[in-house]
This record gives sequence, C-alpha cells and structure tokens, in this order.
Amino acid sequence: MELLKIEFIQLLKGKKNLLAFSGGVDSSALFFLLKSHSIDFDIAIVDYEVRNESKTEVGFAKELATKYQLMVHTTTAPRFQSHFEESARAFRYNFFHQLIEKYGYENLLTAHQLDDKLEWFFMRFIRGAGVVELSGMEEISFFSNPPHHLIRPLLGVSKDELLTYLDTHQLPYFIDKSNFDEKYERNHFRKHFSTPLIQKYKEGIARTFRYIQEDKKMLLSGFEELFHQEDLYIIELFEGANVAQIADIYLKKLGYLLSFKQRHELKHLSSIVIGRKFAIERSDNKLFIAPFISVKLPKEFKEKCRIAKIPPKVRGYLFEKHINLS
Repeated sequence: MELLKIEFIQLLKGKKNLLAFSGGVDSSALFFLLKSHSIDFDIAIVDYEVRNESKTEVGFAKELATKYQLMVHTTTAPRFQSHFEESARAFRYNFFHQLIEKYGYENLLTAHQLDDKLEWFFMRFIRGAGVVELSGMEEISFFSNPPHHLIRPLLGVSKDELLTYLDTHQLPYFIDKSNFDEKYERNHFRKHFSTPLIQKYKEGIARTFRYIQEDKKMLLSGFEELFHQEDLYIIELFEGANVAQIADIYLKKLGYLLSFKQRHELKHLSSIVIGRKFAIERSDNKLFIAPFISVKLPKEFKEKCRIAKIPPKVRGYLFEKHINLS
C-alpha cells in the first residue's frame, strides 16, 4: 500500500511546505515519506518542557534538519496552569501561523492519521453532534489569515501502518509515553475503542469517513453532481450555493489548489480560467469545470454547444475528448 497518495504528492511538489514535527511516530513517518518522494519542506517543533525527553526530541529535529538540509523552527512553550491540551494546541498553531506569515509557507502539513480521526469522532459522538461535527478533520482546509492550506495527508492511514513503515525501513522515531496516560480523555478512547476497532475494521472505517465528508460537502455547499466524464464535471447549484467552495472541492480532485485571490475572483465572476489550466463557468443553475483547451472549433459543434447551453471555455475540452452531452 502506498501511504502517501499520488494527489498529495502532486499538490505538494514545488510548493513551500511547513511540517508540524514532534519526533513521534506520525510526524517522523510523514517526514520520511515526504523525503522519499523528493518533496521540499521545513519543520517546526514546540518544546513544552513537561517531559524529560523533550530536549532530546528537539535535538533529533535539528539533526534531521542538518542531515537533509532543511530549515528547523523551534520554540519553547510557557507553563500552562490549566487545560493543557487546549492551551498547547492554541500556542502551537499560533507559532505555525507566525512562521507562515514570516516565511511565506503555502501549506502547513500535520501528521494526523486515521486513529486520530476516529478518536475525535467518539469524543464528539458522546457529547451529541451532527454530520458536520462528526466528520472531523479534513484532508485539505483553507485558511485566509494568514492565507495557507492545512493539509493532513495521512488521514486514511492507521497508526499501525505508520509504525510498520518506520520499522521496516529502520527509520528513527520517539515514543511519547504521555500518549498512554488515561487521565487524558483522548488516550482513554484510543486504548479502549479506536485502536482495537481500526485493527479489525480499518478499511470500513476509512470508507465511512469518506462518505461522511462527501455528505458534509453537499450539505454545506448546496450542490449536486450531475455529470462526470474524464476531467469534466457538471454540477447543479441550489439556492445559496457557494461557488468558490464547490469549485475548490472539484479542483482538488484535479490536483489544483485555489489561492486566496482566485477564491475571491470566483465569488464575482461567472466565467474564468484558473491558473491557465482550468475553465470554470456558470450557465443558469449549472457549474461547468474542465481543463481549459484553446482550439479552433467547427461551426457546427459550436452551434450544438450554444443550443445545449454549454459555456464557451469548456467547449474545447469536450471537442478534444469527444464528450457527447446530448
């Protein structure tokens, strides 16, 4: 099994990436997976000074940075008086966002995996939650302040698979013993529920989360996919549909990430070519998305497209691929 899917490899190559690193199983596995695919990135690590091993882990991060010639960003967290997990997370992401602003990183990568996603599901489930909350972490999210994508490329991969990868290739990592302390609610769910379930039903659980994500996107965005052939998508838009969000969903499938500026343009334009690669056009209550191809079209074909209300910028792709929408 390929642990890093091809769509993530394509999205990350040639981009300015920052990996949230701890030296543990998950982030170490993602570190070496990225290196194995020649993806450039820097790393950022936080020392919370609550475990004796933390200084060693920061040293490990610095050694990797030197060995692989990448930049390492380090910081030390203050002592949190209460709500350690929430406070640590807020401090950590504030640190990452400062780095994104300062160095212009386009993507923040975290090593959350399937076990994490199931733990989150259970923690929301027992408190009462709807589809949006239960869907949990997404593989790709966009944030505007500062503008960047948060990418979690391992959400379909189990902890055991990452451990096997590291051990098989004899790659170094640390075990955080605090992950076994059941005073933390997440660890309780991990030990008694998520780990045994994933070990037995991993494929079904991963598939269920994919279905929930798809349902969530339809609920939030107000659309229904009407037609798909090759790289052409035709989507029906319902009242209040967020065109920029819908376009983002489908362009990700085609291996393209929208910038903040492009998202803004999509809110105001009904016909646009994105990155000189993809045509996005609206006709009545339908949205057309396809690779942009500039080609001279026969008059008869153009007339057929006009009658069928097929927008001009996607016609070249239909013609080249011999797609019949009649």
